[in-house]
Amino acid sequence: MNLLSLKQDRSAEWPPPQRRRRGRFFRLGVALFCLLIAAGGAACYVYQGLQPPNGEHTVKKVSIPSGSSVREIGRLLEEQGLIRSADLFAYYAMYQGIGSRLQAGTYQFQTGATVDEILQTMAEGKTVVDTVRFTVPEGWNVEQIADHLAQKGLADKAAFLREVNQGSFPGFPFVAAIPKTEGRKYRLEGYLFPETYEVKKGASAHEIIAKMLAQFQKEWQPEWTETLKQRGMTMDEAVRLASIVEREVVVDKERPIVAGVYYNRLREGWLLQADATVQFVLGKQRDRLTYDDLKVNSPYNTYMHPGLPPGPIANPGRASLAAAVHPAQHDYFFYVTKKDGSSEHYFSRTLAEHEANDAKSRGN
Repeated sequence: MNLLSLKQDRSAEWPPPQRRRRGRFFRLGVALFCLLIAAGGAACYVYQGLQPPNGEHTVKKVSIPSGSSVREIGRLLEEQGLIRSADLFAYYAMYQGIGSRLQAGTYQFQTGATVDEILQTMAEGKTVVDTVRFTVPEGWNVEQIADHLAQKGLADKAAFLREVNQGSFPGFPFVAAIPKTEGRKYRLEGYLFPETYEVKKGASAHEIIAKMLAQFQKEWQPEWTETLKQRGMTMDEAVRLASIVEREVVVDKERPIVAGVYYNRLREGWLLQADATVQFVLGKQRDRLTYDDLKVNSPYNTYMHPGLPPGPIANPGRASLAAAVHPAQHDYFFYVTKKDGSSEHYFSRTLAEHEANDAKSRGN
């Protein structure tokens, strides 16, 4: 072998360029494959971490203090079981560009809500307001309502009664139409509709009354006003009559009948002689009124003064209002409780029939 040939052999490339390129491509492919596996695993981790936690669906309330960071908000949500990871929540909120828009306050979330739903709710500041419920039974008068609200810590009794008589409620036209009848005890008596209410904690007496007036306005049927107008009666007169029916009657089917009794007495100019009006004056319920009770000096005493009392004696419900607008047509002028445990009444046309029914009732 000559020297030139040996020199050429030693200078030959090894491994050949083609084989080296294949090796580099292989290593690059392996690296890229590993990178894709890692990226896929990270994506899967992020995806799973942003899913709602498993578990029973319940409602959770979360209070976010003012000045909380996105990560602090995430920790509060994670503690309540609403998200899986506070860190992922924070990164995702910042990635979405919504982290700086999250608002403080108290929120109510359903477990199972998505991270996007939670973020959107907090970005829009859809907070919940702490509320309290109270119920006004049918037939309660203003003072009973005031006492109840005071006992629950919802309103000062004096402030409530003052608002009843002096408060301004321009949003309710029927309030402006209430007559300033001499001797009327409470201006809004009869218009604080009996219902279960929910008000925000700290609501003022004015706000509570406005809510009750709004319910009355909702319950009053517009056609009732026209019906009363044809009969020559005002809304306030109907509310006064309905309040008496409410306090006198327990069984709903009898409300229109009793309303008809009072219409007949009003038409004939008779005294209404409703025991409930005397009870209102006395300020307490009695099983049986005495003759001295019936002589109590008050414009509300319908045993002494003709016509309707100067104001309602209670706050009537739907059935009593409807009965006052649509009384039953009949010839009854009297009624007396059966006293057989049914809370129903005997109705009669004449005094003789009434006395016989009264004796029957006493016999029961």
